[in-house]
Amino acid sequence: MASIAMAASLRTFLRPHRCRLLLRQSRSLSASAAPAGAAAASTVIRRSVVEVLRERGLVEATTSESLGSASASPRELKAYCGFDPTAESLHLGNLLGLVVLSWFRRCGHNAVALVGGATGRVGDPSGKSAERPELNLAAVETNSNAIKSLIGQILDRAPEPSQHSQSGKNLNLEQNEQALVNSGEKMGSFQILDNYDWWKDITLLDFLKEVGRFARVGTMIAKESVKKRLMSEDGMSYTEFTYQLLQGYDFLYMFRNMGVNVQIGGSDQWGNITAGTELIRKILQVEGAHGLTFPLLLKSDGTKFGKTEDGAIWLSPKMLSPYKFYQYFFSVPDIDVIRFMKILTFMSLDEIQELEESMKKPGYVPNTIQRRLAEEVTRFVHGEEGLEEALKATEALRPGAQTQLDSQTIEGIADDVPSCFLPYGQVLKSPLVDLAVSTGLLASKSAVRRLIKQGGLYLNNIRIDSEDKLVEEGDVVDGKVLLLSAGKKNKMVVRIS
Repeated sequence: MASIAMAASLRTFLRPHRCRLLLRQSRSLSASAAPAGAAAASTVIRRSVVEVLRERGLVEATTSESLGSASASPRELKAYCGFDPTAESLHLGNLLGLVVLSWFRRCGHNAVALVGGATGRVGDPSGKSAERPELNLAAVETNSNAIKSLIGQILDRAPEPSQHSQSGKNLNLEQNEQALVNSGEKMGSFQILDNYDWWKDITLLDFLKEVGRFARVGTMIAKESVKKRLMSEDGMSYTEFTYQLLQGYDFLYMFRNMGVNVQIGGSDQWGNITAGTELIRKILQVEGAHGLTFPLLLKSDGTKFGKTEDGAIWLSPKMLSPYKFYQYFFSVPDIDVIRFMKILTFMSLDEIQELEESMKKPGYVPNTIQRRLAEEVTRFVHGEEGLEEALKATEALRPGAQTQLDSQTIEGIADDVPSCFLPYGQVLKSPLVDLAVSTGLLASKSAVRRLIKQGGLYLNNIRIDSEDKLVEEGDVVDGKVLLLSAGKKNKMVVRIS
């Protein structure tokens, strides 16, 4: 078995390594002493994907320093990240994994997204204070299929390497991109797997024989994720305790059968990742399996980025509209916006630095950087169509905007803002002051009148100046809806039945 694994591993490592090329001034040759073609060739070097990730703040730890050198040598890496199907969509916390996989692809390596159709039935205890609710098989299958589709769409949108320039003021960007074209540099491939495909054929006795006898209980208990749960009031079930071996075996299986040699994950996955590298070393008796963790997506105050009062920020447009997704990033505080731009976008570090400097200059328009961040991340997650939808809704729903509203645009945000149903007869000729109260937009008529005097009440984005305003037939957009706004943020969609 070991000899087979070594052969597979060698085949993997001997494939040509394709990484994004950079042009730097060669110190070994003088431009005047060499032909133009030779001088150009001498300036081409390769960069480690680990180096790229590290400079953007996307490396928390690696299992070995050799990963950096391996990823810069003419060998191809195959990196995987796991996603358990605990819901029908991934959330913002999962986005970093997709970004890091995309960076491996951009540096010419191959990426694997592993959906846990098997492990999702157990539940990862990492970072959890209590055992996850058990999902029935139908829910796991439904969630898995939805997540596979979502991952495929997002990973397929990773920008080509030539669309990104590295930091370094002395780089000739035009020459750099031409070198990429001439060298045949290509994006690495990606594939989506489901670990249920191999777990469904493994019996408990098979697992105990192949994996269990190599697992040391003392080492498993020493994992940070396990220690915290063992010390908690609820403790940890045996099912959860075995999770690290299940995930470890996934790495072993893919290393042996598919040439996958790098596992990536959030910093809370360190114990699970090292469980895999240890199994590979003990069972196959070979080196070459690596692990890399990235920091969890946190705000500057240490709280999770991606959690709101309404719940998680989902990546699927079926669970959260592109408009609301865009708005969430548009509201990122100044203190966090540059860091998020580095870790969540593929913009060059030079451009990000220029934007950061612009924030300090007189005349800087607030939220300019946030707008760019929201555009970049929304485009990656929802594509150009999703971004256009978000931008159209953002502009159309801005109080005072000149954009003509239509019922489709208003309906598009109805799930993201408060809404209500009212009979047509109750709305037509109704005083707007009364309607603003009956819909729940404002608490009292006096509050409505005060807001009108302050110029803050809008009907379909048109400012209302008179307390005597009645709702006319022409105010009902397409005969279906109204949009009431109290200031810039508080809105109420009134659906007319």
